[in-house]
Amino acid sequence: MQGDKEVIDYMNFLLENELAARDQYFIHSRMYAEWGLTKLFERIGHEMEDETLHAEGFIRRIIMLGGTPKMVSAPVKVGKNVTEMLQFDLDTEIEVRDNLKKGIKLCEEKQDYVSRQLLVEQLKDTEEDHAHWLEQQLRLIQMMGEQNYLQTQILAAGSDPTHGH
Repeated sequence: MQGDKEVIDYMNFLLENELAARDQYFIHSRMYAEWGLTKLFERIGHEMEDETLHAEGFIRRIIMLGGTPKMVSAPVKVGKNVTEMLQFDLDTEIEVRDNLKKGIKLCEEKQDYVSRQLLVEQLKDTEEDHAHWLEQQLRLIQMMGEQNYLQTQILAAGSDPTHGH
């Protein structure tokens, strides 16, 4: 099936952003693991898996439309501390959200309702899961201070969050 070139190109743009989000979550999760912040490691590792699934959805759709997926990541922003890392991740999710909305509009204009539905589902996940959770964490840091927040992100001493991963 040959899809609209503009839709395919835009889906490749969205793919670049999903790959960047995946890579950013990947490095941040490993930093959390190194710092012993097990709960953040596990949650951000989960987010990395979600972004990988989002990228896979774009790859499958681009191929189905007769395009070639461009497996090049957009730039990644790596934070130096927990607050900065969470903020960079939220910034990325907000950018993804805005780009998905533009993609939904484009798909409507081109009458590609299947691609539109893929974007709508990813928008829901981005807004209701990823961005919302990040906003909650940043609000907790603001309310209780970073040091108190960090104490809530540690599991029992001696546990290795990377064991088996």
